[in-house]
This record gives sequence, C-alpha cells and structure tokens, in this order.
Amino acid sequence: MDRPNNQVTLCGEAAGKPEFSHTGRDGDYFKFPLAVRRLSGTEDVLNIVVSRDRLGELEVRDLPRLRVTGEVRSYNNHSGVGPRLVITVLARELAFTGDDFENAVVLQGALCKEPTLRRTPMGREISDLMLSVPRRYGRCDYIPCIAWGAVARRAAVWEKGTAVALTGRLQSRAYIKMEGEEATEKVAYEISAVDAREAEPEETEGAQ
Repeated sequence: MDRPNNQVTLCGEAAGKPEFSHTGRDGDYFKFPLAVRRLSGTEDVLNIVVSRDRLGELEVRDLPRLRVTGEVRSYNNHSGVGPRLVITVLARELAFTGDDFENAVVLQGALCKEPTLRRTPMGREISDLMLSVPRRYGRCDYIPCIAWGAVARRAAVWEKGTAVALTGRLQSRAYIKMEGEEATEKVAYEISAVDAREAEPEETEGAQ
C-alpha cells in the first residue's frame, strides 16, 4: 500500500458488473458496486473504481467474495446531477476469497472545519468531521466522517486544522431529501469512526 495515511480493506460481494468510469493518465478505469454486510445484517453498497489493467489481472475463481485493498478517493461533481462530493474506493488489489465480510479504513489527515456535535432523534451524540487527507502532487481527498458517543465528544473540541488519526468503516447511508414538494431518496457515503485521536502533524504530511 503506497498511502499509509489512507488505507481501505473491504471484503464483500460484487453487486453489479464493471462499467466504464473514466480515462486517467495511465489508462481506462471501471466502476462496480461492492456489497459489504455488517454484523447487524445491513449492507453497505460501495463504489469501487479499478484500472483496466488491475481488472484484467483478476483471476476468476469459484469463491463467494471479492477482497479489495486500496484507498478512499473523493472528487467534486460539477455536472449538476447527483451528489456534489463523490466518494469511491480506488482498488490497488483485487482477489476472490472465501473470507468473511470485512470493512476497515485507516485515515490520517487534518480537519477542514470545526466539528459539529449534535444529537440524533434517538438521543445519541454524534460529531460530523470533514477530513483532508493528503495525496501525491499536493492534492487532497476530502472525506466526510462521523463519530459517536465518547469519540464524538472528544472530537467536538478539536479546531480546524487539527491533525487526526482515525479508524473505522466506509458506509453507505440512505436518506430522504425534499426537493421542492418532492421527497427524493439519496445515498451518502462517509467513514463511521470506531476511534479517532489527535495526531502529530508530521503523521499527516507528505503522503507517499
């Protein structure tokens, strides 16, 4: 893994066939959905982006699941259709496996704004975090995160620019948005933090 500040390991079931996504500097990329089941039985359906070369190297085997290792990527959607911030997983490695479902994310970055502490309708405390994670060539991925309970209270006092080390899972969350008089179902993607702590600034600098 060449980005120790941005690591994702997923194990799930392909929920659709790869479709062309875009052409990058090093060739064509394809996108497909991966369904990863939680212990509760809820499924997170996550968008995986993979290069044509990586996809072509995938050895087809009679195993139930697909293991993906890579990194969380974000980009701004200026088309006016769909979400403004698009979150995907860029696959560095793909392999069929018989392993259990898995969803693990490790991030190190800096807060883009001060966290917001609030309560859900059920009374649970939650903090919303936006993490800027360095990428090569001076670029960054802007990744929305949420923290719960004691972790949320800890994060709530951090200031903009605080260096943060975070572990959790990448989740998809359906919600209803009112557009005029119409209710439209949307899907948000975010990291649900299991733990988050202040990090030394050098831990988040100089992505490899």
